[in-house]
Amino acid sequence: MNRVGIILIMAIGVGALADVRADMSKEEILSGADERIARTRTADAVLRLVAPDAEALQEGLPARIEQRQHKFLFGCNIFMLNRSRTADDNRAYERYFSELFNYATLPFYWWSYTQEEGKPADARTDAIIRWCTAHNVTTKGHPLAWNYVDPRWLPDDPVAAMGLQMDRIERCVKRFAGDIDIWDAVNEATQYSRRGTRTRAPKLTEAINRMGVGEYVRDAFRRARAANPQATLVINDYRADQAYIDKVLTELDDEQGNALYDVIGIQSHMHGRYWGAEKTWAVCERFAKFGKPLHFTETTLVSGPRTNGEWNTTPEGEERQATEAVEFYTVLFSHPAVEAITWWDFSDQGAWQDAPAGFLRENMTPKPMYDELKKLIKGKWWTRTTEKVSSDGTVAFRGFLGDYDIVVKDGERELVGSFRLDTHDPRPIEVLLNESR
Repeated sequence: MNRVGIILIMAIGVGALADVRADMSKEEILSGADERIARTRTADAVLRLVAPDAEALQEGLPARIEQRQHKFLFGCNIFMLNRSRTADDNRAYERYFSELFNYATLPFYWWSYTQEEGKPADARTDAIIRWCTAHNVTTKGHPLAWNYVDPRWLPDDPVAAMGLQMDRIERCVKRFAGDIDIWDAVNEATQYSRRGTRTRAPKLTEAINRMGVGEYVRDAFRRARAANPQATLVINDYRADQAYIDKVLTELDDEQGNALYDVIGIQSHMHGRYWGAEKTWAVCERFAKFGKPLHFTETTLVSGPRTNGEWNTTPEGEERQATEAVEFYTVLFSHPAVEAITWWDFSDQGAWQDAPAGFLRENMTPKPMYDELKKLIKGKWWTRTTEKVSSDGTVAFRGFLGDYDIVVKDGERELVGSFRLDTHDPRPIEVLLNESR
């Protein structure tokens, strides 16, 4: 058995693999989605409740269990936080973002992050981190290495330019360790020598060509790993075909044959046409064979046509966007290799290519896509239940993996606690309860 088979069996059990095939039809993919989700995203749990002073809890007491956060990462880039047009727009952005997502991608584009040598925009990043921490949102940095545009102060000498590139990687990862521990370490390495990069980033492109793309991406990962050994490092690309494998993934093993990356990042910008369930599933299967988690790092579906060079959202386009997004998220959430989905961008204000790609319109009102995905993420795929305390002081339930709160009513007292349902481990989870104040 290959290593991905071993990994998946360990993660979700032998029975969960029965209907995971690369050649499934759309009907098979969608009709089996709910069952796959139940098997891969939920688990049975027994909670061993420990009351104050270790006193015994009366049998039959109601225990209200409610999920606080998903383990699965549902996210979006957060580039426009506090940069919308008005104060009201900023408040709407914050409110709707925090109500839906538990994951945010922060910008680290070198040419804009450090516009003057030695003066990185850390203050802006620190402010976003504070907001994310306050709203229980996990952060990711994007990207560390990419030759899209040269910083204007970068030296002409390729060796010096490469040295600064590697120093920047180490500095960012080390500076934000503990606050940002997930990184798109290398971005779009399949296209490091294309015409646009040679024009916009001639210095970095020349430095990479002299070093060799393979050695460049390997060195970037080594420097990031050394800066924070606990970091989750993502290789990210917009090519979802064999070229990604041939040009990049095969270059990212160390001397012992172990992958230098932790996660395979897959971009899915669909400005022109929705992939559909079959292609989405096939892409997951193509990359799942490497035995690494998959993150869909940049997902876009637009809500209107482009005419005369301008994008416009329309009622018909918004309904189509919602339908396609629900299907896309359902397929990905049901695939056992996928662990994260990041949307690109949250609102139409400031969206990439000025496209109507957002969950929110220009006026910051939610599109149907927002409401429909919220029904899934915080509804159908969310656990709220009330169970009875057993005679041995335990409570049993089945729920989606993630963070939970529990409230037990004992006469006039209200006992509260929290816990994480993280795996399919049959051992009881000990939950310390305290009186609410």
